[in-house]
Formats: sequence, C-alpha cells, structure tokens
Amino acid sequence: MDTAHHHGTGCTFASTAAAALASGYCVADAVVLAKMATTHALRHAYAAGQGAGPVQALPDFAQHVGNLPWLQKTPARHTSFPDLTHPALGVYAVVDSAAWVRRVLAAGIRTVQLRIKDPDEPTLSAQIAESIQTAKDFPDAQLFINDHWQLALQHGAYGVHLGQEDLDTVDLDALRQAGVRLGLSTHSYWEVARAWALRPSYIACGPIFATQSKDMPWIPQGLDNLRYWAGVLPVPVVGIAGIGPSNVADVAATGAASAAVISAITSSADPEAACAALMAGFAAGAAKAG
Repeated sequence: MDTAHHHGTGCTFASTAAAALASGYCVADAVVLAKMATTHALRHAYAAGQGAGPVQALPDFAQHVGNLPWLQKTPARHTSFPDLTHPALGVYAVVDSAAWVRRVLAAGIRTVQLRIKDPDEPTLSAQIAESIQTAKDFPDAQLFINDHWQLALQHGAYGVHLGQEDLDTVDLDALRQAGVRLGLSTHSYWEVARAWALRPSYIACGPIFATQSKDMPWIPQGLDNLRYWAGVLPVPVVGIAGIGPSNVADVAATGAASAAVISAITSSADPEAACAALMAGFAAGAAKAG
C-alpha cells in the first residue's frame, strides 16, 4: 500500500489472526483474514501528529475483493481466463458419462461437467470426445471436463474444472493459450485466495450442505457463506454439495450464479423430472435474489 501512515500494522495483523483463530478458523484462513484486515487498515490510515500516522481497522475489511491476497508465487495480472459465454450458469449437472451428458442436455440443462474420476478408465478419452461433440449439438451449452485437462485440450473442450490439488501439476499457460474456460473448487478463505490469484472463469464454493457423493473433510459452509462469496467475488460463484430440489431455490436466492448437482439427478427415479424441478427451483430463487 502506498501510504506514509502505517503505525499499528503488526498489532492489526496479530489481533485479527487471534480473533479468527478464536472464532474457529483454521490457521491458513486466519492468516488470510489478518492480511485482509491489515490491507484495509492501511487503505484508511491517516495522519496524526508527526511521523507515520496510525492505520485504521474498519469492520468491513472482508467485504472488498481488493483486500483478498493472491496466494501465488508470481502475481497473475493480465493472465485472466476467458469469461464464460453465459455467466448465469443456473443448474450445473455433474455427471460421470457421455450418455449422462446427452441426457441432461436433452432435459434442458445447459451447464454440465463430465467427472470421470478414474484416470485408468479405458473409455476416458472417447467419452470426453463424445461429450464435447454432444455439447456442440445444444445451443448455449457449456461443458466442463473435470481433472483431465490434457485430454480436454486434445479434444478442444470449452472448459475445464479443477480441484486445488490439480493446481500443483496443471499447465495453466497451455489452458490460457487455448482459450479454455477454467473453473476452480474452493472450500475456505485460503483456497479462494489461491483460486482468485489465477483469475478463473468461475469459482465453486462448497460444501454448502453435507453430501454423500464424496468423502468431505470440510465443514459445510451453509447459505450465509455462499451469499458472502457471491457478493464479494466479481466472477460467477457456483455452490456445490448437498443441493437438490428442496434447497436449490435457497441456493439461487443467495445470488450465486449456479447450483452444482450430482445425486439429485443421477440417483433420481426420474432424472428428467428432477432436472425440470431443479431448473424451476433455481429460477424461482434467482428471482428473489433480484
């Protein structure tokens, strides 16, 4: 921060970190919050007497994305990923086969993720290729390939979705050069800070509710945290985990751009009816969000 007034930065940082720890945040999140508070305090520092004046800690420090640190070795200014063609993603179906991609697209959903977790699946490449071709048959469809970014590039995918662990090995420059849209999963402040440094096309926040679809070490964030991130982040925010017809309207009412759904569709006795109910519920909730 370009300011001559910086007295009290250490106290601001330490006290905010301590308060965050006392409130139950993990150490990494407490440090991010402390950094946000200190940056905001420096922005509002003022002269008082002679020499460096005091910083001014204000209660809205966490409401400004400009205070969110970038957890990256090299600042990623000018390396943003492309914007989504349709940033209002709506219901986001996460499925595990090319057949399911076609089925949910035929049911009216226009945001889909192909998530085949087994890298040794013998049909993996063929299913990715088929899914990408299928998406081209549906106007406005946005298809994201989970994890397998090399195959996504090979087959000309529109988008890729990655988890935090994937960021250690992915070739981000190759994705940027190909014009691929990028979505990133996050579960906490420090993961959002790491994702935000890359300027992805969207950021997924979760788990919003408890889920049985995968082993989750994270405490559910709930609707209040989703509403917070949807208000702070200037990119589309996707809520994920534990979302179904009974709560999808509540998710949309937070202002989130999307609700990612897995078992509420694929485990339904009538997936087409489930898709219709989810889309109607999301539309109703989005109308309340204004």
